[in-house]
Amino acid sequence: MHQLSSEKAATIGSSTAPSHGQPAESSSIPPRGTVASADNADYIEQMHQQWLTDPHSVEPSWKSFFEGFELGLQQLPPLAESDTASMTGYQAARSGADGDFLLKQARIYNLLFAYRTLGHQIASLDPLELAKPFETPLDMHHFKLEESDLEKTFDSGKLAGGGPRKLREIISLLKETYTGNIGVEYMHMQNFEMRRWLRDRMETCTNQPSFSARKKRRILNRVLAAELFERFLHTRYVGQKRFSLEGGETLIPMLDTLVQNSPQHGIRQIVMGMAHRGRLNVLANILNKSYKEIFNEFDTNFIPEMVLGDGDVKYHLGFDCKVSTLNGTPVGISLAPNPSHLEAVNPVVLGKARAYQRILQDNEKREQVIPVLMHGDAAMIGQGVVQETLNMSQLDGYSTGGTLHIAINNQIGFTTVPQDARSSLYCTSIAKMLGVPIFHVNGDDPEAAVYVLEMALEFRQTFHRDVFIDLQCYRRHGHNEGDEPNFTQPTLYSEIGEHPKVSESLIPKMLDEGSITQEQADEYVATLEKYLETALNESKAAVKKFRPKIRKPLSCPELLEPVSTAIDPPKLKSIGTALAQVPESHKINNKLKRLLDSRTDMVAGKSPVDWAFAEHLAFATLLDEGIPVRLSGQDCRRGTFSHRHSVLYDLDTRERYIPLLNVSNKQAKFCVYNSPLSEYAVLGFDFGYSLDYPNMLTLWEAQFGDFCNGAQIIIDQYIASSESKWGVTSGLVMLLPHGYHGQGPEHSSARLERFLTLAAEDNIQVANCTTPSQYFHILRRQAVRAAKKPLIIMTPKGMLRDKRATSKFSELTSGGFEEVLPDPSKPKAEDVKRIVLCSGKVFFDLDLYRQENGMKDAALVRVEQLYPLHEKKLQKILKPFLNGNGDEVKIIWCQEESENNGSWRYIEPKLRKLFGREIQYAGRDMSASPATGSLAIHQLEQTDLLEQALVK
Repeated sequence: MHQLSSEKAATIGSSTAPSHGQPAESSSIPPRGTVASADNADYIEQMHQQWLTDPHSVEPSWKSFFEGFELGLQQLPPLAESDTASMTGYQAARSGADGDFLLKQARIYNLLFAYRTLGHQIASLDPLELAKPFETPLDMHHFKLEESDLEKTFDSGKLAGGGPRKLREIISLLKETYTGNIGVEYMHMQNFEMRRWLRDRMETCTNQPSFSARKKRRILNRVLAAELFERFLHTRYVGQKRFSLEGGETLIPMLDTLVQNSPQHGIRQIVMGMAHRGRLNVLANILNKSYKEIFNEFDTNFIPEMVLGDGDVKYHLGFDCKVSTLNGTPVGISLAPNPSHLEAVNPVVLGKARAYQRILQDNEKREQVIPVLMHGDAAMIGQGVVQETLNMSQLDGYSTGGTLHIAINNQIGFTTVPQDARSSLYCTSIAKMLGVPIFHVNGDDPEAAVYVLEMALEFRQTFHRDVFIDLQCYRRHGHNEGDEPNFTQPTLYSEIGEHPKVSESLIPKMLDEGSITQEQADEYVATLEKYLETALNESKAAVKKFRPKIRKPLSCPELLEPVSTAIDPPKLKSIGTALAQVPESHKINNKLKRLLDSRTDMVAGKSPVDWAFAEHLAFATLLDEGIPVRLSGQDCRRGTFSHRHSVLYDLDTRERYIPLLNVSNKQAKFCVYNSPLSEYAVLGFDFGYSLDYPNMLTLWEAQFGDFCNGAQIIIDQYIASSESKWGVTSGLVMLLPHGYHGQGPEHSSARLERFLTLAAEDNIQVANCTTPSQYFHILRRQAVRAAKKPLIIMTPKGMLRDKRATSKFSELTSGGFEEVLPDPSKPKAEDVKRIVLCSGKVFFDLDLYRQENGMKDAALVRVEQLYPLHEKKLQKILKPFLNGNGDEVKIIWCQEESENNGSWRYIEPKLRKLFGREIQYAGRDMSASPATGSLAIHQLEQTDLLEQALVK
């Protein structure tokens, strides 16, 4: 070998400069296995001399390094005749292999590595040129190279194809590639194949775009379209919020390139997520939403027709379309709606993208659907859901083949500058956790940005990994158009006020190189202005017809209509038998063998059906009917309470056997995934999945119901209000283990009260089932019913194996879900003095207390579905008890939760209005914490609330 690659030289006995570009602290012994740098060139010389004196006196890594390098010096590569004349000095130095040449060559390898690693820190990235320059040690003198070395020839490693070059040319190539308007972070990547792909891709063309005149004109056209749209809105709708893209208009030619290049990469669908800034511009100039429609939304009388309920402001709404590319191939684009919790859209977009991939059967390479996330710089580094989403990106149950991220880097948050907003050098620094490339590009250079976009897209399609583009730009106005930025940033906005627009720099450049004529540029502007004026006139005529009025509440009566979900007994037995079997070659734990045996007994009617098997049967019957099922959550394969066991592992090989994949020959797909330790991102992902694959039963299970706290933003912004705000419907099921067993405040409450507070306009369903058969039927109902609404189920914990909470096999083969269950003991109406209404686990405690004390005067009625409340069914069940005794009968609501939690504050006014009387409360007192941490106190409280309900 004649050369030592920069990568190999950089991994032996040397230290790296810190990521912020500050010189490393001096040390007599550099860290092992780290990057060589100019700061320890003296140390390299010292180690080399020591090795020459005694090869065994240095560490093995140094010994291997010097041996390999010396060997390389003795094996020169063949030279082309054209190179012979310029190589005389190089050959002489190499053949002599003197120590001075050896060290200088090693320093050049360090120089190569340093530019590749740190060049981005001195790149020209800030359009405003306000960023403080880094003192990055990339000057050749830091590497002990002299002016006299510039005309000497050295090995350039793999730089721009490799080979011998003069030092002057090496430095010129490095500067052009890594310190221009594009800066790249990629040397942190541990995958050498990806690193080398990027290195060769960039160094071959020195990171400079080479576009045709036609392509350059299209880039200019898109820049002008973005600028003129914003200027038009700014002058026609003065003071109205629009979160303009001014200062970041380069985003539009980037996204246009993404759409136009998609067909050649096999991409059929783009799923986008972005915050507010630039959203209207993207809608108009990328998704082709009509100018007229956008202008309509600025009118104060406008009522959005496409949203069923309240709607939301124009810069929050989503949009779906098909865009025809220049070659005639259509590309679908779905822009997800996004609330002001800016990064909350990230996992939703990934879930939607994965659903599209499933629909297109793109489940292996995942190349036909690409998620694209556009971030604000402050939100991207500031909100933890970004990290949660990135962590999911390569996991089996959540991967989408890589996301294209674009940070619209305004270099400021609302009023907060970067030094107050982050501890990292860049807003994109979090991306390093994935070992993927990060491109930084000057927003005033749209050609460079388009070039980077093309490379990023090619990287994603090649390696199926995330890729990041940091579009460094600025914000011409304040946080919104009514905000005054000079209050807090007078110097910054003084500079911005004088800064030219992108087109004002791009047009002269294109005129000089002959890519466009002044007439063509003027024609672009005139044509676009004409489109805008025409659309405005059409909008003015249309908005006169708008007449605002108070809308009627959303309603869905179908939610209370009965649905038959019973399964024919022979069919259910056949399915149940399949679920209880495992191949003989598959060795499983003895406890699991007993579990399967018990399920065989359940199918035979020898023992009642428990909760876990009822769930399996619900899933299996749906699969058999062609309805796919997806379940995800922390430890959900086994089940937090070791009850589900949907995956059976071989004792010797850990090979997995999934009974639900072996129900029948033509069954639908069953997917079950243990999620990362995340609620926010995972729930958002599954919600997004449920939007675009409505025919699948999609479920998310919390490890404990309490943990849904971590996903509250998704619950508030999407699950509870998405139909009213965004006009989208979801059939997502949330399984939240809930119940008071004396395990303390962290493991008791799924915060039932919060869901009931959010319940309105038939937006969600909230249930607290008490029997496996009820659970079986409600899951099946959720999948087969046409109306799609999120379903929140309070699921059991301690009751999972309680013999009282079981069902007969026959209860699954008849009827359907019952929103209200009458007293199974069937008390005589004339004996009843109190009707105790309850929901969930407390029913079994009440029933046991009643039996143990021989009570005959209490009727126990279970409200299995709390919202929407089936008032007619409840009235029908209570009517016999109320007719005979009238006002003498007490109606009591009993719950385990504290008075300020649980169902009480939701259901009390409903019951009082329904029955025209005061409703008594039986339960725990109000408390700040959901439950006590003392088992003894818990038991005292539990006894007390039972006595309140049945005695006092």
